[in-house]
Amino acid sequence: MNADERNFRSSYYEKCLINSVEENKSLNKLLEDDIRNLNKLKQFCMNYTVPNVHRNYLWSLVMGILPLHKSSTDYIRDQRREVYEDLLRAVSVLRCVQKKELVEHTKKELVEHTMHTMWLLETNRLWQGNANATLQADDTHFIEIVRALLQIFTNDVETYWIAKGFYNYTRELKKECPKLKEQTQILLKREDLALFNRLEQLGLFESSSVLLDNWYITCFAGVICETVLVKIWDKVCGGSRKIVVFLFVELVKDIRYLILKQSSLAEVKRLIETVEDPDGVIVNKAIKSLQINNSEVDYTH
Repeated sequence: MNADERNFRSSYYEKCLINSVEENKSLNKLLEDDIRNLNKLKQFCMNYTVPNVHRNYLWSLVMGILPLHKSSTDYIRDQRREVYEDLLRAVSVLRCVQKKELVEHTKKELVEHTMHTMWLLETNRLWQGNANATLQADDTHFIEIVRALLQIFTNDVETYWIAKGFYNYTRELKKECPKLKEQTQILLKREDLALFNRLEQLGLFESSSVLLDNWYITCFAGVICETVLVKIWDKVCGGSRKIVVFLFVELVKDIRYLILKQSSLAEVKRLIETVEDPDGVIVNKAIKSLQINNSEVDYTH
């Protein structure tokens, strides 16, 4: 079966809200091995959309949250839960979450704030028992990731650990931003010269602009609808940081006529951050473009 046939079949099954039986069997076999093969797990993330029922488990294996040795899984999972509970107990004792916040925040906002505070404590950056006092750009990135994951997963312990794992991936993206932005310009210039010229005129690619950096570093958390964004994050877990470039290019191409009419970068930002792509059309195009250009993908973790 060639790549085009596989991609068409996968797309068809996804639209029908089911996964290929063959793909599920392949993943089940990988997960049932006594010693899971990390490279094959990453390869699955790259080649297919991970089934929702397996995503938290597969991501946890790939990120090193859970062990590749199956016999150690329960023990390590218990250890992760105990660390989470210790941190949660600590921020409660320190009264980092005030009664006023309990009233003013929704349940998910409260969990989001609590996880951020736990993370600050764990990384020795919680000063004076106040999470807001140390809020920096990196904190905002972590919060965006947590906020997205809370829309995807229901287990808070798993969500916290996966948020930390994914945040570590984004640190590599942060380092690679200059190169990713350069590759964005090359790809967009090739795909749509008029659109590239307009975005360049508005200053998107200037070194002083951090707009593209923020989208890339957070892997479009808060921009793309979480139920389809996970497909992009599957690829990041599989080792492709360059997927964010393809996603951006497909996103701006989708609204090119609106962008061409804009006179400021702030207006472009507003447009892009209201797209959401709930049906996954843009995301699927980005993944297809990545697969077509897979020889250019040279980022791994």
